[in-house]
Amino acid sequence: MHFGRKAQGAPAMAAVFVGGGGIRASVYRRFAAWLADAGIPVLTFDYRGIGASRPARLRGFAATAEDWSEWDCGGAIAWMRARYPSAELHGIAHSIGTLLIGGAPNVGELARLLFIGAHTGYYGDYHRRRRLPMALMWHVVMPLLTRVFGYFPARRLGLGEDIPAGMALQWAARRTSEFRPEATDPNAARAWAMLARYPGIHAPTCAISFSDDAFATDAGCTRLLAAYPGIVAKRTLITPDAAGFSPVGHFGFFRRSAEARLWPLALAWLTADSPAPAPAGR
Repeated sequence: MHFGRKAQGAPAMAAVFVGGGGIRASVYRRFAAWLADAGIPVLTFDYRGIGASRPARLRGFAATAEDWSEWDCGGAIAWMRARYPSAELHGIAHSIGTLLIGGAPNVGELARLLFIGAHTGYYGDYHRRRRLPMALMWHVVMPLLTRVFGYFPARRLGLGEDIPAGMALQWAARRTSEFRPEATDPNAARAWAMLARYPGIHAPTCAISFSDDAFATDAGCTRLLAAYPGIVAKRTLITPDAAGFSPVGHFGFFRRSAEARLWPLALAWLTADSPAPAPAGR
């Protein structure tokens, strides 16, 4: 939890930060602390099975996308609402977290959304040079290693945090662009309930993408936003030249080098009626 230097009294707004899959919350710490210092307390958290929420033994640990969305995202929203009952509550999400946040049963508590590097995890939306290797990784290597280890050993492959088996196998099973839970999936009812929440979301939304992000491409962001038919999003596509450093990629927004040019865009969207214009780029 990041309170910031302006934490005295009841803040006018607060935010829940929903990270990417298999990414520790500590990756976002610097950005969250910066927002908190600007007067917006931010809660970051690790999904069950990840980072500080990882059990002593991950093999056999049950955690699915429904758990991460319904219980972890939903729990974070509920915790912040209880702590700041009068504050305007916002949602900030990165990567696949932009999909998980929408399935939280209390997502309606969020007055405004900020999506950074949004995508759905569908390999067909990746940059063409990454499609084949990522398809092999997600749909061949991931399920194979998950069944051998009882979880996906992402650390050994330099792919972030190890991922619980349930989530890894769900990810590996999605080979098409559609969201269609299998009827035989024991979590199918929960998955359909999650999907049913998306059309009811109408919060003002800003989606920031980067032209050199091989995963959250323009196509990936378009597909993610299409999952939210009630949202008319402001979209900003930023080039490395406009950001002031290169590469930006999938994680550059959260590096210290992004503080001067990129973080103020997020703050402006969260605090103003009309967010500040993006830096030169599209």
